[in-house]
Amino acid sequence: MSKIDVKPIVLRNVLCTVAADDYAKHVSGVTLTPTTGSVSWNGMDPEASFTFPTSTTWAAQLDYAQDWDTPNSLSAYLFDHEGEQVTMTFRPEAGGPGFEVDVFIVPGSIGGQINAVATSSVTLGVVGKPRRVAAAAG
Repeated sequence: MSKIDVKPIVLRNVLCTVAADDYAKHVSGVTLTPTTGSVSWNGMDPEASFTFPTSTTWAAQLDYAQDWDTPNSLSAYLFDHEGEQVTMTFRPEAGGPGFEVDVFIVPGSIGGQINAVATSSVTLGVVGKPRRVAAAAG
């Protein structure tokens, strides 16, 4: 058995694009989450019990600061493009390997608590599953 090295990542210099725009300055968190359910069937005999996994579905969660003043801000983009399907790219280290997903845009919340940065979180439905992308050339 071979011993496999590990290189944990720390999210610091991240690339996050939605459609053709880089929103890394707007986003404080990106999480691509798989969900797999199961289907069970039980017969009359105690030994006739079966459980099968269902297809895995994915979701992309974006945590971000609300910004309604900057033209083309992420807040405005999500609000203005609701229902559209676009490609999102997430590279945990800018220039390094990453993931690309096709997502459906949903708007985020508006407003928040007094004396605090107004933040929001949206969960975008993913079409299919994430695609691994190689590190950027150069």
